[in-house]
Amino acid sequence: MSKNIINFIVTIVLAYVLSLFLPWWSVMTAALATALFIPLRKAAVFVIPFLAVLLFWFVMSYFLSSGNDFTLAKRIAVLLPLGGNPYVLMLVTGVVGGLAAGISAIFGKQLSLVLAGRK
Repeated sequence: MSKNIINFIVTIVLAYVLSLFLPWWSVMTAALATALFIPLRKAAVFVIPFLAVLLFWFVMSYFLSSGNDFTLAKRIAVLLPLGGNPYVLMLVTGVVGGLAAGISAIFGKQLSLVLAGRK
């Protein structure tokens, strides 16, 4: 498998495991760790963790919301300018988590370059 697919899968698995014990920012820790240990190149450093966490948070918010027939998601989507659509709210949630993970992965890549330069 390519490093992109491995990084994608490891980011999702690590984000899930960490989210069982830590708050929302655990996805940032997962993206940072995968960027440190599974190096990516160019834009993939941001895009792969972004997509992994976007998918993870979208799926998790769907499963959590489907348990109560999307009642809370519909109410929050009415408060935000989303037209009361819970699926758009889930997409926005995924994008916010993806941005946090992507930026954290960039930091992890820069950190790995700094640590490699000290050897």
